Amino acid sequence: MYEICRNMVFRRARCSDADLGKSYQELFDKLDANGDGRVDVWELRAGLAAMGAAFGSAEKIISAGDTDKNEGLDFEEFSRYLKEHEKKLLLTFKNLDKNQDGTIDYTEIKQALADLGVTISKEDAEKILRSIDVDGTMTVDWNEWREHFLFNPADNLQDIVRYWKHSTVLDIGDSLTIPDEFTEEEKKTGLWWKQLAAGGVAGAVSRTGTAPLDRMKVFMQVHASKSNKISLMGGFKQMIKEGGVSSLWRGNGVNVIKIAPETAIKFMAYEQYKKLLSAESGKVQIHERFIAGSLAGATAQTAIYPMEVMKTRLTLRKTGQYSGMFDCAKKILRREGLKAFYKGYIPNILGIIPYAGIDLAVYESLKNAWLSQYAKDTANPGILVLLACGTISSTCGQLASYPLALIRTRMQAQASLEGSEQLSMSRLAKNILEKDGFFGLYRGILPNFMKVIPAVSISYVVYEYMKTGLGISK
Repeated sequence: MYEICRNMVFRRARCSDADLGKSYQELFDKLDANGDGRVDVWELRAGLAAMGAAFGSAEKIISAGDTDKNEGLDFEEFSRYLKEHEKKLLLTFKNLDKNQDGTIDYTEIKQALADLGVTISKEDAEKILRSIDVDGTMTVDWNEWREHFLFNPADNLQDIVRYWKHSTVLDIGDSLTIPDEFTEEEKKTGLWWKQLAAGGVAGAVSRTGTAPLDRMKVFMQVHASKSNKISLMGGFKQMIKEGGVSSLWRGNGVNVIKIAPETAIKFMAYEQYKKLLSAESGKVQIHERFIAGSLAGATAQTAIYPMEVMKTRLTLRKTGQYSGMFDCAKKILRREGLKAFYKGYIPNILGIIPYAGIDLAVYESLKNAWLSQYAKDTANPGILVLLACGTISSTCGQLASYPLALIRTRMQAQASLEGSEQLSMSRLAKNILEKDGFFGLYRGILPNFMKVIPAVSISYVVYEYMKTGLGISK
């Protein structure tokens, strides 16, 4: 089957429409394993696996070509999809071929990615080239380009670049990551806000699904100590006994609501900081991206920080203490004044730098390690590798900034605890170290780590559904 596809592709430039139709028919007949005149997703999956095409492409191809919505492609739909897909691939190829010599070399790949704000080394560009180059000339002609992407739904450079974009879809409950990059085309067409909306909904569902573990983390951060040891099961039993099963979701409402303003502010601030910091318009170096991302995170956190304080207070509240978010805000304002809404602000802002820096550094290191070790036949890492890289890097970022997050939470909660002394950041850190030792700064780390994998999994699944629903991908 692979040879039929390969031969069809290489003959494409010099065959007539009749010959092309015959080649398409041969390929269709091979894919149509049960001979019913229709290729369904299972038959296409098997065929793509035999060709070495990207996993997960079958559903997208069926969705894009299935005009009569019968969950399969007849020959007319199949050939129409291939012809339309080839036209898009040809436009991308011509766009990449800057000197119009009919081939693409590593410098053109490197330049095209740089134009989209993605900087890669010569070695990485050559690895991408080798994954497409069939005849070993270290250049890619139109036939090789078409052969590589014919059964890959990626039909433009932006889709290809997304293989290595560090996506904000991985919502593990903290919002200190550097914002995602959007190309100029995505900004002009409005795809950026759809992606942000999809990510926001994914984050909301993810946070709701892992809210009990998040509440347990906050509960242990504030109440656990050497003299008051709280186990995971013991803590859940105590919460359910005090407020019922629904109490496990206390504080989740405001945690979900703050996603929208924080994401919007962070995105707008990030775009402005990039313009101020980049030496060359449209080209952002990794250190500039880190600084711009950190500043954008600080700007967004400053704007929505009162919601962070309310989230902590609502998470820790006892039954009947507050009737809701507005009642909580009103009581804090009346009893403690306006400054109470910014308690713990300094450790929160300081936590952005180690989180964002380590997150980005670990992600880049894992990406480069994968490229060095495994990118021999393909430059596409696959979704499992991307999810693993994002999860590990975000977890490392959390680990580095966790002591500051714990101190922030304690400062936010101090006034609501009976008989609790109002301590500064340095005095609070000193007290924790004296009473509980170094590991006292990591109280609640277990439920925090336990929610990472389910949070990432839920985020990804919901994000993919939202992308389809919003028309980002078919």
